[in-house]
Amino acid sequence: MTIAILALQGAFVEHGQVLDRLGVEHFEIRQKADLDRPFDGLILPGGESTTMRKLLHELELFEPLCKRIQDGLPVFGTCAGLILLAERVDGGAPCFGTMDIAARRNAYGRQLGSFHTDAEFSGLGTVPMTFIRAPYIAEAGKKAEILAEVDGRIVAARQGNQLVTAFHPELDEDEGVHRLFLSLVEGENKA
Repeated sequence: MTIAILALQGAFVEHGQVLDRLGVEHFEIRQKADLDRPFDGLILPGGESTTMRKLLHELELFEPLCKRIQDGLPVFGTCAGLILLAERVDGGAPCFGTMDIAARRNAYGRQLGSFHTDAEFSGLGTVPMTFIRAPYIAEAGKKAEILAEVDGRIVAARQGNQLVTAFHPELDEDEGVHRLFLSLVEGENKA
């Protein structure tokens, strides 16, 4: 199993560190030529979603990655990655738009609105959650399954092979959310 991590901007290094701890092969996507390498899953990290969307188009990564996601490639979006996958984005335009969710950008305010909590995550129990200028899911459509909520706001969801979190699991020691994503990748490889 090999996981590609979009490495245009944001918290991509930390995802690689989690995959290293789990013994999972991975590489970074920085340019179109990187898409020639085979990979079984994709991580869209936190960062600045507008900048990422712009770079995806400028570097000609958008179309090929969108097609792979639409074709069922397992994808895990954290924070800005959640926004990139959302069909509807409050205060912004959709990017891949492959997930039946509405994202509210910077929902918790600026950097000072960042916080840490522990909350229930469906199938994983209590999970540590670090929110940094985080979005949340304002609405989950019928295709999306809600996995976690904090203070009545949806902060994690799944739709088929797509998994999103408003928080940054790569910044905590708990590897449960990454293991969940890897189980989606393994399931796709067995299909």
